[in-house]
Amino acid sequence: MLPFDYWKMFAGLGIFLFGMQLLENSVKDLSGRAFRRIIRDYTNTRLKAIANGTLVTALLQSSSAVSLMVLAFVGAGIMSMENAIGVILGSNIGTTLTAWIVATLGFKIKIETFALPFIGIGALGLILFKPGTRLYHINRLLIGFGFLFLGLDYMKTSVEAFSQTIDPSRFRDLALWKCLLIGMLMTAVMQASAATIAIALTALDSQLMSFDMAAALVIGSNIGTTVTVLLGAVGGTPAKKRVAASHLVFNLVTATIAFATLPAMVMVVNLFIDTSTDGPMGLALFHTIFNVTGVLIFLPVVHVMTVFLVKLFPARKERVCVYIDNTPAEEIDTAVIALKNETVHLLQECQWYTLKSLHIDKRLVFEEPLPFEKGKRLTTDELYTRIKELHSAIIAYYAMIQTQKLDPWVLRDLERMILASRNIMNSVKNFKGIRPNFDEFEASDSAFLNLQYDRFRKRLIALYNEINEVISSDDLQYRYDTLLNVFNRVETADNSFIQSIVQTSSAGRTEQLDLSTLFLVNRLFTQACRMFIFSVKDLMLTKEGADTFDRAIEP
Repeated sequence: MLPFDYWKMFAGLGIFLFGMQLLENSVKDLSGRAFRRIIRDYTNTRLKAIANGTLVTALLQSSSAVSLMVLAFVGAGIMSMENAIGVILGSNIGTTLTAWIVATLGFKIKIETFALPFIGIGALGLILFKPGTRLYHINRLLIGFGFLFLGLDYMKTSVEAFSQTIDPSRFRDLALWKCLLIGMLMTAVMQASAATIAIALTALDSQLMSFDMAAALVIGSNIGTTVTVLLGAVGGTPAKKRVAASHLVFNLVTATIAFATLPAMVMVVNLFIDTSTDGPMGLALFHTIFNVTGVLIFLPVVHVMTVFLVKLFPARKERVCVYIDNTPAEEIDTAVIALKNETVHLLQECQWYTLKSLHIDKRLVFEEPLPFEKGKRLTTDELYTRIKELHSAIIAYYAMIQTQKLDPWVLRDLERMILASRNIMNSVKNFKGIRPNFDEFEASDSAFLNLQYDRFRKRLIALYNEINEVISSDDLQYRYDTLLNVFNRVETADNSFIQSIVQTSSAGRTEQLDLSTLFLVNRLFTQACRMFIFSVKDLMLTKEGADTFDRAIEP
């Protein structure tokens, strides 16, 4: 009795999965933008969403990839929840094309006649054509297609050799619910329902499984494919969680109906294909029938499901304000103080953003956690989004105070506060613009650029520590003197930087660096520092002190 060639089966599975990945990635690189545009722009009705979800999944050969695209679009607010569910429904139909391709080409044609030439031609193409070009990706697609069927051939031959030496009835007694569970677990682990379906088709073709068992395995694979989307929604927005939940509900309900009516569905399949003589084709048809049935069941209730999921995962309002949320605008004196404190809060969060941009440890400037640190861990881009939301809230609160009857001095103070908030935001926008340049300086092989990066970091740390001393002091004269000294040091550092670059350039030690970029980064960095100082001036000095400061720094 020949032993089961586990390694050949395992290698075949690996080659099959690698081929699927090559196919998916090459198709994405060839037309990925077009696919994203189809999903984003041509899914504005329920039927269009289903049709285009089917089309893109059939071409891309990955329902998981399409579902993750949908997650991203819903999370960004580009796609509505109802249309997202439509695309998810369509992707389940589109993914059945894999079974048809494998069942027809993989079991009807001698694999070596096209798999090996595809791999050979594709491999030569990868060598001949430049990476990233269209021809390069086409050859990668050919290799993926070849590997897909080469892996299938490995799995087929290993199972066929094994099936000739054993009694198939040993496996026919396996309960259908166990087959369903196996299919679900296999797909969840491999993150590819196509691989599970290929294994089911292979086992069915070798008569190791009955048709009912293979069908149960395929039903389980539909449930297992939800794991990818669920993982993509972990820690995501409520909108992403709704999409993932809709995917899970659809696949669970469809699988439950298909499993409960399995005998009836098999009878329907047998009306078109004799499963006793052509099991793989029958299984492909079964896969299509039960997914189409699920879509027809869910199509009328998409709106109801959307409403339910919105209630289940309500949009949470992130609290960005610390002082103005609970302060009525009608209490003018208190409201003005709250607005000033909130603007200082904005300044501190912007300081944190710029520190993160230059990978500076916040503890070098702040001893205590800032309000935005007390929620979930924020990326630099998420922090910038929160900062913009905070600034919008400050503007809205300022407008609310202005609807009240105000004394002239209150109006003057409000104008200075809102000017300070604008300076803060303009400063942080400068930092956002030059952030990629700082990343290049840090990662550069040039010691000269690394040195400039470190100098920028030291300038920022010194500036923020002195600014924060001004904010924490109650002495008006100390505030004025310190702020003036800080401004003069910023100007001195700017001039020193320019002189240093000019001297290095004249000495020929710049190693052909892009000097214009260095000068631009320094100019925007210095402007940002000035705007931070001006914002503190308007927040922490009296009107008279601010006017004196402006005269003192005039050239």
